[in-house]
Amino acid sequence: MNDMTKPPLGIPQTAPIKSATFTDPINAEIRRAAATGIYDIRGGGAKRKVPHFDDLLFLGASISRYPLEGYREKCETKVTLGTRFAKNPIELDIPITIAGMSFGALSGPAKEALGRGANAAGTSTTTGDGGMTPEERGHSSKLVYQYLPSRYGMNPDDLRKADAIEVVVGQGAKPGGGGMLLGQKISDRVAEMRNLPKGIDQRSACRHPDWTGPDDLEIKILELREITGWRVPIYIKVAGARPYYDTTLAVKAGADVVVLDGMQGGTAATQDVFIENVGQPTLACIRPAVQALQDMGMHRKVQLIVSGGIRTGADVAKAMALGADAVAIGTAALIALGDNDPRWEAEYNALGTTAGAYDDWHEGKDPAGITTQDPELMARFDPIAGGRRLSNYLKVMTLEAQTIARACGKNHLHNLEPEDMCALTVEASAMSGVPLAGTNWVPGRGGDY
Repeated sequence: MNDMTKPPLGIPQTAPIKSATFTDPINAEIRRAAATGIYDIRGGGAKRKVPHFDDLLFLGASISRYPLEGYREKCETKVTLGTRFAKNPIELDIPITIAGMSFGALSGPAKEALGRGANAAGTSTTTGDGGMTPEERGHSSKLVYQYLPSRYGMNPDDLRKADAIEVVVGQGAKPGGGGMLLGQKISDRVAEMRNLPKGIDQRSACRHPDWTGPDDLEIKILELREITGWRVPIYIKVAGARPYYDTTLAVKAGADVVVLDGMQGGTAATQDVFIENVGQPTLACIRPAVQALQDMGMHRKVQLIVSGGIRTGADVAKAMALGADAVAIGTAALIALGDNDPRWEAEYNALGTTAGAYDDWHEGKDPAGITTQDPELMARFDPIAGGRRLSNYLKVMTLEAQTIARACGKNHLHNLEPEDMCALTVEASAMSGVPLAGTNWVPGRGGDY
């Protein structure tokens, strides 16, 4: 720069400003797509920031509300799922369940650890795509069997061994889409259980092959009830797309329980474009689903399980205050087992990522030995210790939720309600129906500022 091009003295130079539209990650993805000609696949959940439970606060009790004494007054946490039609509803000590994660996506020892941890905490776990493993059934006193469009690993004998059946219509990370399992994770055992060729990439179907709508769903539910002698609850899992109508149709088809999965839910593998651009935030899904149950006079008669980004006891309490009967956790459970642990940071770095951002679960190279079928990596994971960590985590979440409920004067988590909360943002207020903090105003509903 010569004297003629320098800015006058006293006038600061402005730093170059990068585009807010063409950001570094967007540009990197454009270059990757241009170089490879294939779309990106990854695991995990949405990384974009959307309104979430952090945008709600509890009000607590003071003079107008009377808190409970934590050491002398009980706050109950038990929940019963499947009271509508099932002869044997599932009774849980805590309202936090383990979501479906498949054997194939997870290792056998990881599935065993999920069963051990859930059992110790008095709750249920779920099989996921790929069938029922002896490890998980053997260590789960309450096991939910997922019935998916792929039918991988499905057989009537395992259906009859289950304590509940969850018919998966949609998943929060990929509403309208199916999952993927790359060939390197299809070991001899996975191939045998799923009746697949070893080492060949597989994509799960996005819809059930034998029905195309609510009428067919009703027939399918009746078939499952006949197979199981009407003993066990039938869950219907839907993604957070059109929660009011999907909940209504699931109930009309005969569901005992509706599982509602928001876009913050994780997945073993699917297109990145699905994870980030399809579905609704979990917070936006709960109120319409609860409204549908209320409009049919079925709230608390058909139970609602909410999943997708549940991390803490505060999240549990907030979901239940909005009308859920229970929640389900997936990604958080894997972290509790030891996934994404910084102790393996050097190996995560060697894979081109970091422990806090590892989402290459589909490649089967997880250093923690949890999302892999590699025998050497699996040997690193201790299912007994992992189960103990999961149980500890579930107990802490429950204690946190109880602490909040007591502070609001409630002797059961189910007694929490929207009026116990306020919203920090206009978006969270509109989605949850909870008034904006410092006002009585809910966007779209009116009220005073």
